[in-house]
Amino acid sequence: MLGALGSVVDMAIATKSQYWNARMRGSDPSVATTGEDVWAGGSGSANGGDWVITNGTWSITPAAEDNDMTLLACFSYTTAPDDDAVLLKLSNGSHKIEVKSDGTTTGLKIVGASTVTFSDLDLNVSGSEAVPIMIRLTLASDGSARCYRYEIEENDDAVDDFKSLTGASTSDNVVSFGNTSGSIKWHSVYYSKFGSFGPKELMGADFAQDIHVRMALSIIQHLKDSNRPYLKTQVDDANIVFAYDISPSSLRTMQTPSIHIYVEDIASPEFTALGGSAIDQVYSAEIFVTTKGTTYQNAYLLALNILGEIFDELYTSTGLSGTTDSLESHECKLDTRVDDDEITCTHQLTLTYKRRIKMTRR
Repeated sequence: MLGALGSVVDMAIATKSQYWNARMRGSDPSVATTGEDVWAGGSGSANGGDWVITNGTWSITPAAEDNDMTLLACFSYTTAPDDDAVLLKLSNGSHKIEVKSDGTTTGLKIVGASTVTFSDLDLNVSGSEAVPIMIRLTLASDGSARCYRYEIEENDDAVDDFKSLTGASTSDNVVSFGNTSGSIKWHSVYYSKFGSFGPKELMGADFAQDIHVRMALSIIQHLKDSNRPYLKTQVDDANIVFAYDISPSSLRTMQTPSIHIYVEDIASPEFTALGGSAIDQVYSAEIFVTTKGTTYQNAYLLALNILGEIFDELYTSTGLSGTTDSLESHECKLDTRVDDDEITCTHQLTLTYKRRIKMTRR
C-alpha cells in the first residue's frame, strides 16, 4: 500500500518535552489544568461549552527566552468585531504578529510588517455545512510568521494554503486572545511556548502527535537527514513520503526510487502505572521501497541497498532508550518478479517500536 505526499520541507517535530502548555477549552481561562500556564486579565462568560467574549482580552506573558511560539484557536462570531480589532497576538520581544477582524464575517487580516488576508470564510457559521474556524498562528525568534486555517498546509491542488510573512518590530512580550468589540464564541485556544510549530510538527491531539508526528513523520525526517550514500544521493527527499494516498493513480505520479512510510497499527498491551498515568504503546511502522531498473535484477538490488540503509539508519538512531523508547523487532519481505509485465520492484520492511507514553498531559 503506497501513496504520496506533497511539498518537501524539513520539519521541527515537537519532542516529548515540547507540548501545549496552556489549553482553554471553552471554560474560564483563568482556571488552568494542573501544570499548565494560566491566562489572565480578561473577561467573558461560559455559555454552552464556549467562552463568550464581548469586550476582553486574555494574555500570558512568556519568559524572556521563549521567543518561538504557537497559538491554535477555534472560534466563531455571533456578531463581527470592528475592523482592525485584534483577535490573536504573538509577540516575542522583537517581533509581533496579529490576527485581526476586517469588520465582516467573511475575512481575517494577518498583520505583521505587511498585511495579508484570508477571505471567503464563514466566521458566523451560517452555512449548512459550516464549522467554526481553526486558526494556527506561529512566530519564530527571527520574526518569521505563518498563519494556517483549518490546519491545512496545502489545498486540493497541492498549492500552499497558509500565509507567510515577517512580524512587525516591537518590544512587547505577550501572547493573547480575545476581542474588544462584537461577540465571539471562543471554543478553544491552545498555546505552546516551546516552538514555532506547523500542523505536522505539533498536532492539536496528543494521541495523533504520538502516532503520526513523533513516530511516522519522525522516521521520514530521519531518512531525509541520513548521510548514507543511497539515501543521500539516490533517493530524492521529495520521494520519501508518508503514505496518505494509497491509490494507483497517486503511485504512478511518484518518481523512483521512492520510499513510503505509514503506521499500520497501534496497541497498548498494558497500562504501566496505576490510574493510567503512563502506558506502553506498540507501533508497527511499514516502510516500502520501490525502484525501477534496466533489468529486474538491477531494480531488485537497488531496492535492497536502499532498504538495507533504511534499516541500518533507523536501527542505530531510533528506539535507543530501553525504558521509554525501544525498537522491538523487524520483518522484511523481498519482492520477486512473477509477471513478464512487471517493471517495478517493491521491498517491504516492518519495524515494531515500543514506547512509554506519559498520559497526564492531555
